Order: sequence, then structure tokens, then C-alpha cells
Amino acid sequence: MKFQFDSGLDYQREAIDAVTDLFDGQEICRTNFTVAPLKTDAQMEMSFGQASGDLGVGNRLRLLDEDVLDNLQGIQLRNGLAPSQELSSLDFTVEMETGTGKTYVYLRTLFELNQRYGFTKFIIVVPSVAIKEGVHKSLEMTEPHFQGLYDNTPFEYFVYDSQKLGQVRNFATSDSIQIMVINIDAFQRSFDDPQRADKANIIHRPHDRMMGNKPIEFIQETRPVVIIDEPQSVSNTENRRKAIGQLNPLCTLRYSATHLDKRHMLYRLDSVDAYEKKLVKQIEVSGIEVEDSHNKSYVKLLQVDNRKSPIQAQVELDKLQKGGKVKRQKKWVKAGEDLLDTTGGRSVYDGYIIEDIYCQPGNEYISFTSKPEIVRLGEAIGQVDDDEYKRLQIRKTIEEHLNKELQLTPQGIKVLSLFFIDKVANYREYDQDGQPQPGKYARMFEDEYIRAARKPKYQSLFGEVDVATAATDVQDGYFAVDKKKDASGQGRLKDSRGEGKTQADESAYNTIMKNKEWLLNFDCPLKFIFSHSALKEGWDNPNVFQICTLNETASTLKKRQEIGRGLRLAVNQDGQRVHGFDVNTLTVMANESYEDFAKQLQSEIEDEEGIKFGVVEKHLFASLPVVDANGEAGYLGTEASETVWQHLREQDYIDAKGKVQDRLRQDLKNGDVSLPEEVSEHTDAVTAVLRKVAGRLNIQNKDNRREVKLNKAVYLSDDFKQLWDRIKHKTTYRVDFDANELIEVCAGEIRDNLRVGKARFITRTARLDVTRGGVEAEAVNETAATYDARDFQLPDIVGYLQNATNLTRRTLVEILVRSERLEDFRNNPQKFIEQVLEIIRRQMRLFIVDGIKYQKIGDEHYYCQELFEQEELFGYLNRNMVESSKSVYDHVVYDSDVEADFAAAFERNDEIKVYAKLPPWFCIDTPLGSYNPDWAVMVEQDGQQRLYFVVESKGSLFSDSLRPTEEAKIKCGKAHFQALGNDVEFRWDNEYDNFLHALQ
Repeated sequence: MKFQFDSGLDYQREAIDAVTDLFDGQEICRTNFTVAPLKTDAQMEMSFGQASGDLGVGNRLRLLDEDVLDNLQGIQLRNGLAPSQELSSLDFTVEMETGTGKTYVYLRTLFELNQRYGFTKFIIVVPSVAIKEGVHKSLEMTEPHFQGLYDNTPFEYFVYDSQKLGQVRNFATSDSIQIMVINIDAFQRSFDDPQRADKANIIHRPHDRMMGNKPIEFIQETRPVVIIDEPQSVSNTENRRKAIGQLNPLCTLRYSATHLDKRHMLYRLDSVDAYEKKLVKQIEVSGIEVEDSHNKSYVKLLQVDNRKSPIQAQVELDKLQKGGKVKRQKKWVKAGEDLLDTTGGRSVYDGYIIEDIYCQPGNEYISFTSKPEIVRLGEAIGQVDDDEYKRLQIRKTIEEHLNKELQLTPQGIKVLSLFFIDKVANYREYDQDGQPQPGKYARMFEDEYIRAARKPKYQSLFGEVDVATAATDVQDGYFAVDKKKDASGQGRLKDSRGEGKTQADESAYNTIMKNKEWLLNFDCPLKFIFSHSALKEGWDNPNVFQICTLNETASTLKKRQEIGRGLRLAVNQDGQRVHGFDVNTLTVMANESYEDFAKQLQSEIEDEEGIKFGVVEKHLFASLPVVDANGEAGYLGTEASETVWQHLREQDYIDAKGKVQDRLRQDLKNGDVSLPEEVSEHTDAVTAVLRKVAGRLNIQNKDNRREVKLNKAVYLSDDFKQLWDRIKHKTTYRVDFDANELIEVCAGEIRDNLRVGKARFITRTARLDVTRGGVEAEAVNETAATYDARDFQLPDIVGYLQNATNLTRRTLVEILVRSERLEDFRNNPQKFIEQVLEIIRRQMRLFIVDGIKYQKIGDEHYYCQELFEQEELFGYLNRNMVESSKSVYDHVVYDSDVEADFAAAFERNDEIKVYAKLPPWFCIDTPLGSYNPDWAVMVEQDGQQRLYFVVESKGSLFSDSLRPTEEAKIKCGKAHFQALGNDVEFRWDNEYDNFLHALQ
């Protein structure tokens, strides 16, 4: 299998053009230079046939700085980036999300620079062995692609090796494209002190093979274009930055998803852009949480706080609720607090009195007066067995893997899964003879793989394969190898620091990095990869669909590093990318809740990319590119940006802190966002920014989400057809009510229940505490005073109420006069109007419902039973769905505990033959809006009599506990079914026992 590369992706072309357009105006130009002669005749005799007249070929830039700056600003303008005011250096930044083809982009950029300007010398500087191997592999895979794309332009590439300095000489003297890949550690040690010269990297030492010159001097003469891959790891120290400068680069191009130093940004494709454009996989998180395991004194330390006195600790524990149930909750506690009291008297916490809360960074813990346990930060006591937790993670990963195989194997896509572990010994052990043996994770994997393979649903994946053999063949571990040999002469696997810089680390990459195509081939049995943290950076594979973190505690990997190993879009057996979220879903088996995972992921994106999710800042629109009436390019500017912000605030699109409100999201969806007149010509640009700010990563709790399917045995039964035929018809309604009675009732309620006080001033006093941690305000006092002034003009209350209610002025005047409360209107007019309006509207609703009459439209107007087949319904296990055998669907998705109880009772009762949770599209028209009843039920008594019900299952039978609108709609529903006349009884019950009693 060979990877196929798409040369027509717009976003990659934009990133390439952003760099190549920097030098627009430069003619094709090369510099020839003379290779430096030997310094002595003796050295000349030692040369390898190179005459002093040998020529090298280097890059040359003839553009003036101001020309480059003009080009830079034009590119930034085009890509919507803040403009650089001066050309402080020829260091340029391209930001691309992990998995979007960053390596392909900068490799192709090199060919474009050669084609447009004749540049030939390029150096790619990387931070680690993993990335070095990855770049070299990318060059191998893309070689045929670039040859075809650029008319077989000759080029050579190599990974720098201090033992092969002839490659450096060839790099300098060849007139073809030369690409050197080098690790920063290979040239960062350079010493001016002759006494330390022997400690410098070989590239900085004079060498006979280089005619007595230093290898780096040949590189310097070429004025290479330097590509820095992951600059946050390459140029993160002053010494490293100096080393890069010693390469004498023509310019430096910096590529990463997480830049720390964003010099002259040329192009940006952040994580939100990539996700919205479906350029990476969507993310699912399976968080395994323990429920109903409350038999021990569970205590987890979440955080400590010594900023105030007394010192506090936030813990998670199991608290007794009023109804007798136990619920896991987070609580702040302090020294001396008895957890027996804190948990509502749970006896398992007897003796757990907080003794000490220790806050030293890196050593935080809490201890107890009468118990030996010490709970450290992020750890817990009273949990389930940790090995069982890990086994479950492995089991779920295998099941998800096999489910993906069922889906993707027919599409020619091989599925891979990646396990991160923190100790090699957990996967591979050594016996007394030094022979490797499976560790506990490997044993768990084999057990669970065999267990899963025996399930009938997966039989098509195995056929006649020996499952036990397959369980061994499909997995392998990739770890660093210790150079020290053991008794058997073999190097043992070791825990890596995860930096991927050492030669030992390199052994962990060879198979997995250099055989990517083989790994993706169906003929390769390997599917499950176990690795230490050494694979946390630099390695990824497009067909990693599951990532499982088997660490002892919560993952120490950054979430962006973790998901980055599998974000790239999948590849089929033809080497072609497969697009779409229906295929490309990355499932993370996290050892924490999905809420915590999502929260941390968002926090990392905000920190690393500068994105503030859901917040509109006043300067957000200032750098938007605009063109004025004269055709001159410019920017929207700070003043206009603040005008937009203020308008958004006035429209209630954002709150006082700039947080996006649902109203803005809705208007963005509908395409009718209100913007100020000053930016009317730039509506599309401003709206595009708002969409980006309002959006966020879509992370779902994959484990619990299920599609609800049609239960055809019930759906096609005669019982359900008879039930549906009785309730399916539609109705119309008309309303009659007595205006005089409405006046009397409204006036009476206003007279008896209106509560309008005078205006008040509230004064709150806070004490400011200014520390290095910030400015904190602690409220210490609050006072209130009545505002009794009447220096305001009374509004037209009758006109206001008329517009709001559509009642006549005569009716409204009668209501106000008869209420005998007009003096309160003078005290506080607005408050009076608000309460009077609420009373009148509530009474109007009740009067309308009391006078409503429904009539069946005709036999031809009804809800078709086939609509059930078109419905797409999803729910979450253990949260809002229960399995069903009598319902029209195989699960009932419920909205409340009351509905859940009804569904369970329907299933238990033999007299209930069929029932349905009525779908949202089954609506009854009412003056108050659509009404959707809860249940349709068919009951069979004594094997003969059949009864048909529509049931509303509210939490209370008392109308005063319901909102008036709810109560009114229920009454309308009852009138609707009475009008159908099909022996259907409408019931309103809050418990199933009440409904059952009605059947007897």
C-alpha cells in the first residue's frame, strides 16, 4: 500500500502561498560560492580530490526589507491576521492544527520556493528522534508525489549523521534541491573557548574531511531556508536560538499547532477551524465512572487552598441525601471537620476527622486523626480495585475496536488502537532467566480479546482463525531498549522519559515509524499498540481510532498530545484519505470523567492557542481586513471593534463580560444577526468571527449514547394499530369566554395578591485584598434604603396593557378601577404594570382554556403511523433511557424520573399490552402553543376487554404546583381526545399506582 496525497486541498494551498508570497518580486536567483581552500599545504594533500575551485550553491535574497514587509502585511491582511508593523526579523510563523498535514505543507513549500525563486538549500530542524523519523518517513512517502507534481525536479534528502559528513559537503556543493533533517541536539553545543572545543557537537569542530573547516561553515555559506518543526520544543532556550542563528539562515519558517512565540504570523488553522472543516477526526470520550459503590469511606482529594485562613481542601465523598440515597458530591472541608457529620451521618466515615491539610506544591495531602490513610492530590481511598478498573478500560477499548472493524473493514480501512502505559513492567516482565514474559496488562488484553472474539457479533471478523493465537499476534509493545545487556545478552525494555531524544528511544520507533504502510495493511496482523510515554509526541497514525490511557492516576499527558496521536483522517487500502465524521471518530478511553477530560482539553486550547471559548473581547474585530472606498486595504480598527461589541451587548447577544448568549447562537444559526450600521459592509467578516467565537469542540459521552431503534414486533402488531387508529386524528378549536367575568376575576386577584413595594437602594460593601494572586473582593456589609421620590411622569398604563393583551381600553379601565390598587401605581409604576400584566395574562389563559371547544377535522387529517419509521431518536444509557419490550421503540427515552417509573411499570404489568412514549411530532394545537402528551397505552383485562388511554405523567396532581401554561395545555389535551370520541380516556397521573387504580 502506498499513501496517496491530494494536491488540491484549499487550506494547504493557502498555507503554502502564505510563505511563497513573502518573496514576491524576487527573480529566480542562486549564489555560487567557492569552497574554502585548505589552510595549509599539508591539509591540501589530505583532501579527497576536491580542488580549491570547487563551487557550492546557495540561496540568495535580493528583496529589500521594506518589500518583504509589504508582502508580509498583504499576506496577513488576506488571512485575517494582526499586521506586523515592522520587519524585526526574517522569522515567520505558520500555525496548523495537529493532523492537518503540517509536514506535507512545509515540504511542498520547499518545492514551491525552488520553482518560483530558485532556492535549493533547506534544513528541517526537529526536537526529537520521533519527529526526525516521522519527517524522514514523510519525505520517502511523498517523493513520487512531488516528482510528479514538479516535473521530476531532482532533489535529495537525508537525515544528518555526524559520521557521514560527506552528505554535508554534498549539501553545500550540489545544485539540486537539498533537504537536510537534523535534530537540534546535533548542533546546539558550540563553544568559543578552545579548552572546551572537544565538548562541542562534531558539526562545530574542524574536520579533515571538510578540508580543515567546520561542517557548519559549509552550511552557513548556503544561506539555507530553515524549517523549524515544533519550535516550542526546538527554540525554547537561548542556547538553542543561538544555535539556529549559527546556521546563517536566509529565513526561518516555524510550523506548529502550539506556538509559544508567534513571530510574523503568516497563516493560522487552529483546532476550532480544523474541527469545523472536518479536517481532523471528531472526538469521543468514554469516561468510566463508578456508581452505586458506596460501601466504603470514599474520599478523593481534588484541590487544596491556603490563600485564606483557615486552610481548606476540596474533597469528593459520598453524602447521604434526604430520600435515603447516597450521592457522590464535592465539598470544601477544613482541619477538625468530622466527615461523619459532613456526609449526613454515614457510619463508614466514623473516625475520619480531618487532621492536617498540607499544601506544599508537589506534595499536597490530607490526613485523619484516627485513621492511618493519607490521601494525596488526585488520589482517592475507598475506590474499586484499580486492576479491575484497568481491565475494564482494556475491555472497552477492544470492544470499540472490534465495533469499528465491523464498520470500517468493508470500506478497506484497517483499525488501530493505541494504549499509553506508565510502566513497561505492566506490559512486559522478565523471569529469573531474563526471558521476557507478558505483564499484567498483556495478560488482561489476551483474556479480554479472547472473551470478545467469542461473541457471535464478532464472528465475521475471525472466521476460522485461532483466537488464542490472534490475541498474541494482534498486539505488541514499543519501548526504549536499555543499551546495557542482561545475562541473556539482550537489552531490556525500560521506562522512557518520553522526550524521544536518545538512541535508546529510537529503537521504540523503527518498526512503528518506518513501516507505516505495512502497519496499515490488512496483511499486517498488528492492530493494538502498547507504548510508554515515548510515543506522546512525534508519532501518529491516520488509522488510530482508539486511544486508551492505562496510567496509575489521571493522565499526565496533555489532552492535546493524547488525542494528537489519532486526529489525522483515516486512510484506506488504496492509500487514499477517507473524509467524513461517519468514518473519522477518535474514541478516547480516559481514566477520568468525560466532563473533566473535555474541561481540561478546552483549557489547554485556550492556554496554548489563545482562544477564549464563548467570549467576545472588545478588540476582537480590530484586525479584520477591510477595503475602503478608494480600494485601499486596511483594518477595521479598535474604535469600530468596540462599537460592534457595544452593539452586541445592547442586543443581549453577550453579557457584561462578553460571554456569548443563546440569542446570538440562535441568530447565527438563522443568519439574521443584528450588527451596527458602521460595519454593514463587513457583515460577513464580523459574522465569521462570531461563529468562531461561539463554537467549541463537540465532545460527547460516547459510552452512554445510543440510537433508539424501532421495535417492529410492536410497531406492526394489530394491538398497536388499534391504539394508533384511535388517537391519530387531528382537531380544530374555538374559544368563548365572558368578558365581565374576566374583569371581575382579574380585579379581584390584583386587589388581593398584588405586591408592589417602593423602590429601594441596595448598598453592598466589599473589602479588596491585593496580592500577587490578583485583586480579590470579599463582601462584608449590605444595606437597603427605600427610594420614595415621585419625580417621574406616570406612563399610559392603559395603552401599554392594551398593546400587550389586545383587550379593549374599556375592559382594562374597569379592571384597574375595580382593583382599588391604583395608589400602588403611583408608588412604582413599572413594577405595578409588570405584575398587573402578569395577572391579566394568566387569567386570560385560564379563561380561554375554560371556554375552548375542540372538533375533529375529518378522517383524512391524522398523524401517519409511518412517521415512527422516519424518527431518529437518541438517548443516554443510565441517564434518560430504559430498555423496552412493549413499546414501539426498543428503548424509552424519558424526560423525568416520573416518566422513568411509568415506563418500568408498563413493562412489569401483564395487562399493559402495548404502549408508546408519544414522539415530539405528535402535537395538539392549543391557544398556548403545541401540546405533546406523554403516553398512549392499551390495556387488556381478563383477556377480553380492551381499554385505550392517553396518559400525562406529571410530578404532581395539584394544579397550583404546575405552571399555569402547563395546566392549561393539559386541559386542552383532555378536550381534544374527548372530541375524537374513540373510547380513548385521557388520564393525568403523577404515579403509576394512581393509573393502575383507575383500571380496577
